[in-house]
Amino acid sequence: MMSNFDIKFLKVKMKKTMIVFAALSFATNMNAQNYWKKGMKEGRVIITSQKTNEKFAKKANAKFVDFPQPKETDICVFVDPDFKYQKLIGIGGAITDASAEVFAKIPKEKQKEFIEAYYGKSGLGYNLVRTNMNSCDFSSDSYTYINDNDESLKSFDVKHDEQYKIPLIKEAQKVIKPKDFRFYFSPWSPPAWMKSNNNMLKGGRLLDKYYQVWANYYVKFIQEYEKRNIPVWGLTVQNEPMATQTWESCLYTADEEAKFLRENLGPTLWKNNYKDKKVIIWDHNRDLMYQRATTTLQDPETSKYASGIGYHWYETWNNKSQLFDNLAETHRAFPDKFLIFSEGCKEQFDFSKIYDVSLGELYGRNMINDFNKGTSAWTDWNILLDEKGGPNHVGNFCFAPIIYDTNKKELHYTYEYYYIGHISKYVKPNAQRVGTSTNKDFLLSTSFLNESGELVVVVMNEGDADTDFNLWIEGKSSKLSAPAHSIQTIVL
Repeated sequence: MMSNFDIKFLKVKMKKTMIVFAALSFATNMNAQNYWKKGMKEGRVIITSQKTNEKFAKKANAKFVDFPQPKETDICVFVDPDFKYQKLIGIGGAITDASAEVFAKIPKEKQKEFIEAYYGKSGLGYNLVRTNMNSCDFSSDSYTYINDNDESLKSFDVKHDEQYKIPLIKEAQKVIKPKDFRFYFSPWSPPAWMKSNNNMLKGGRLLDKYYQVWANYYVKFIQEYEKRNIPVWGLTVQNEPMATQTWESCLYTADEEAKFLRENLGPTLWKNNYKDKKVIIWDHNRDLMYQRATTTLQDPETSKYASGIGYHWYETWNNKSQLFDNLAETHRAFPDKFLIFSEGCKEQFDFSKIYDVSLGELYGRNMINDFNKGTSAWTDWNILLDEKGGPNHVGNFCFAPIIYDTNKKELHYTYEYYYIGHISKYVKPNAQRVGTSTNKDFLLSTSFLNESGELVVVVMNEGDADTDFNLWIEGKSSKLSAPAHSIQTIVL
């Protein structure tokens, strides 16, 4: 429990941090309207459209003319590259047991195609990889890395992962630039004997007497993966700590998560020279994100161990729409912690719907809004599943951007894949988000400035009608077309 002094100290520290953050933003933005001073540019236009069945299709270049003041009736996407915000850590997806097991069934030539499609120069440019520590629902069975009741962890062995997961992670790692490779992991549940319900499934809590043993477990996992030349960038404390699921799950209140991080996990990582590992709290939905962050991180002794705040998109289980404003509020409260989208997928798999454009629009809508609200890293859920939306040992079958039909030996690229790619192919790690807005509710847009100087603007039309729009950048505009249910990327 914090003293009054600690509470006052934290409030003063947060206030100073926010003042500095605001001052830096002002200093960055005070010299606005400079984009065209280096000369006129044309923009490459790439589009994916349900109407024309085009995927990453190149269109005529965007050419700009003077357009000082648009009218309210002019449909516009406004971009000001002089207003700069968060930098991109990366975009990627999870290599789960399910993804790795399906990958092993693909013929060698198609495996090469798959790896290139996600990680190669002609592919999506993924650099972020998440995996599960111990089993999750997208595993073929429940497993841990130790023998029952081995508090010493002497039996710790990741041999299970060496059959499928580690080989696929290493295939991805070969293609990703070493400086950009970001690998992190999440536990779904401790071993059953460490928990209050003596079960890896159906919730339960980590017993107090095993807090330190469980903290040691994370260190063992890092050591074993790094022995295999897979550098660990980060970890989340617990996947979905408020959900009692039919699959692997474990509950923590905000105070319990803080206690575990402050007294066990954080000090144990630092003591083992893992101070550089990025610890991510929450790792659950946007609905409670602000409450969890402000509660878990209220103590400076806890906050110093946390680098990021993770979240999922499943708050629609009891809401009509996604709660993007909670991201902005959390980002304002903790500008020194990065926001990372750590999981999302379309549930209730139906093979007959794998080519629905709504799958892509779900991703486009979330990614654009997430980035515009301050997110620095974005991780899809399974990178690959089979024709049943699995394997999943509790029958929680879902969609993935790429589906492999194990019967017909075919890879299916859904609209999820293409909509993700309209951002991930063109926005590079360490790119900086820049000011962007639209004046129509059916047009969504976000923009980034790559380190190379390339400006990347993504525009999504989720409306039912084709529309022309003005891409307006600091007093100049290019007239472009956005077909109904399409997404496009303009690169200048």
